[in-house]
Amino acid sequence: MTADFLIELERLLGRRGLTHDPALTEPWLTDWRGRYHGRALALASPASTDEVAATVSLCARHGVPIVPQGGNSSMSGGATPDASGTALLLSLRRLDPIGPVEDGQVRCGAGVILQNLHDAAERHGLRFPLTLGGKGSATVGGLIATNAGGTQVLRHGTMRDQVLGLEAVLADGSIIDLMSPLKKDNRGFDLKQVLIGSEGTLGIVTAATLRLKPRIAGRSVIWAGLETIHDARALLLLAQQRAAAALEGFEVLPRHCLAAVLNYLPAAREPLAWAAPWYALIELVADNADDAGRLPELAESLLGEALVRDLVLDATIAANEAQAEALWLLRDSISPAERAIGPAMQHDISVPVADMADFIAATVPAVEARFAGTTALAFGHLGDGNVHFHVLAPPGAERGAWEESVGKHISRFVHDEVTAWHGSISAEHGIGQMKRAELARLADPARLAMMRAIKQALDPQGLLNPGKLL
Repeated sequence: MTADFLIELERLLGRRGLTHDPALTEPWLTDWRGRYHGRALALASPASTDEVAATVSLCARHGVPIVPQGGNSSMSGGATPDASGTALLLSLRRLDPIGPVEDGQVRCGAGVILQNLHDAAERHGLRFPLTLGGKGSATVGGLIATNAGGTQVLRHGTMRDQVLGLEAVLADGSIIDLMSPLKKDNRGFDLKQVLIGSEGTLGIVTAATLRLKPRIAGRSVIWAGLETIHDARALLLLAQQRAAAALEGFEVLPRHCLAAVLNYLPAAREPLAWAAPWYALIELVADNADDAGRLPELAESLLGEALVRDLVLDATIAANEAQAEALWLLRDSISPAERAIGPAMQHDISVPVADMADFIAATVPAVEARFAGTTALAFGHLGDGNVHFHVLAPPGAERGAWEESVGKHISRFVHDEVTAWHGSISAEHGIGQMKRAELARLADPARLAMMRAIKQALDPQGLLNPGKLL
């Protein structure tokens, strides 16, 4: 039966579209963090939506599970097959056309890499207002499937807010065309929103219509040293009041994170003369030349008032684009810098924005007291109520063994705390296979029942990305 399926699939996709070569498939069978490794029947790489539809239809007839994959940059094991070797790994990377770009919108394939989308928008004097550290590998389809966030959510929202239309292949191989960017459409459920964030368990996104924004006319990037996370919260409120719509990003990180990055990046330099317990990275932007000319004055005024209020210990404003990029590189390098230190449990969580400073101040010492020798760190998007809550293992802990033993108890404790604060155990990385059991343990039963009913209705055979999310 499997042999017949593979023969039909090769006939459909050709030699370029189907491979069994271990050297070609092996890199795509392990997740980005190296925590999950699986096997697959083969690696399919269709070149069009029609080929995706035909492939899915063939899988439905033969009862073959499908694991959709974009840039393989999932942070929760959401694009990695299990160890059974019964699933087809379906790559969307060849679906990478971009265009046309018109009316502040762009149509593109699911396989388009985020950095390439940024470059294409730039050539038209526009920008795509979502970015993240993995922009060189993350694809549009994956960003939609996980409702990705990033560092510009404060002003522009998550991926869900950027999607004006999409196209997807459903579990039976049918194609649903929702690409038209209608501002008003009351024909029942908003089906594209059902598919966004479903992690490939309800349908496989093959294309999208995305909104673009005008290219910024200027920006001002501030790096500020702070005494406490509560000072960071107060500075955020001040920035929102004084900068209003010009405030595009507000990131926070503790000293430990900066020290790790400075050790990891040989060319990196301390932004300030003195070390501080906390840092805030603030980006102000302007959409036109007049406002751009006022940005330096706005940044200086904001910092001046923050200093008067004793919210800031010291600060610097990037003098040019090179300095601005260098400051953002410090922020974007935190995850790989910490991964180089040793084992860690990494949590992507959110609580109500107003409660985040209190949550961090309470939970960091609680974790370190309960799990001796660990170091708890919270960094990220304070303005969104979303931080990456990492717990580093004690020195000498064995990678793999520690995560599977003590690490699981740590995650359970962190997720219990997040739930008690009325938050979410997944703010922007998705559930994947990493948090599936925790979602089942902690989520509202009515919410789970509704999600499972939708899954059963759209994928009755359970073939789309099995073992993920639900």
